[in-house]
Amino acid sequence: MTSRTLALTMRTALAPSLWGTVYIVTTQLLPPDHPLFAGLLRALPAGLIALALTRTLPRGGWWWKGAVLGVLNIGLFLPLLFASAERLPGGVAATLASAQPLVVTALALLLLRERPSARRLAWAAVGVVGVGLVVLGPKAALDPVGIATGVAGAVTLGLGVTLTKRWGRPAGVGPLAFTGWQLTSGGLFLLPLTFLVEGAPPAVDGPAVLGYLWLGLVCGLLTYVLWFQGIGALPVASVAVLALCSPLVAALLGAVLLGQTLGPLQLLGFALALASIVAGQLPPGAGQTRRTVRRLLGRPAVSEPDPAASAPRSAPR
Repeated sequence: MTSRTLALTMRTALAPSLWGTVYIVTTQLLPPDHPLFAGLLRALPAGLIALALTRTLPRGGWWWKGAVLGVLNIGLFLPLLFASAERLPGGVAATLASAQPLVVTALALLLLRERPSARRLAWAAVGVVGVGLVVLGPKAALDPVGIATGVAGAVTLGLGVTLTKRWGRPAGVGPLAFTGWQLTSGGLFLLPLTFLVEGAPPAVDGPAVLGYLWLGLVCGLLTYVLWFQGIGALPVASVAVLALCSPLVAALLGAVLLGQTLGPLQLLGFALALASIVAGQLPPGAGQTRRTVRRLLGRPAVSEPDPAASAPRSAPR
């Protein structure tokens, strides 16, 4: 992995790491029982800000493609995420969400014709086990609706990630504008749904205002720009496994801010999940093994191609 690819991977990993704060913000700062309203405020204002800054609208087929991606990545995924986080302990919700790399692996085979290697599948499964060890406890309740929304959220986001990789980004459109299309279309999808399902908005106090600002500007606008940049330049399976950073950060915040303890099994889970994340960034094949051995022996390694530099640019759509 070159230094440029490593830097891009680290920037992409920052997005799910910041998403790990959603669990504690939702439970500690936001009004309860309003997942659609939380998703709406996370998406629509940030999307409108991005459109105002870039002044770039979709053209041609990108009107419907941007809408589809916005609904999958934002409009459906966010309320499913908030609903799962509210109805389940954070650990159960995070474990369900950690299955997303397995979903992406299956969808990549169907939509991208990318055959998964046994190594990738094995490490993705190790990541789910690791997250489960970190966040699941003896008091983990299994609410049926919460489980259904958690699984649906993993599938929805997995499909959104895969289609984002397949369609790419239109030439001449920057990542901020591309993110703005999706946040806006996802927010517009949520707008009528929110008032039909939840009715009038909840009372919002000072902590809730700070929570919504954090979710909209940081966990919305900033993180999705980084996320979509990573999807466009890195292998889709490598990006998907970075989502495991989210439950790990959530667990760390629970330990630091809420006094939750991390026992030996949880530390083992951390190690397994981190190993899965790192292994997911390594290209498959014997060539990587040979390069690793060369480095360990102190021999010069054959230069690697940079996927960030060699990724084909999307043709105008």
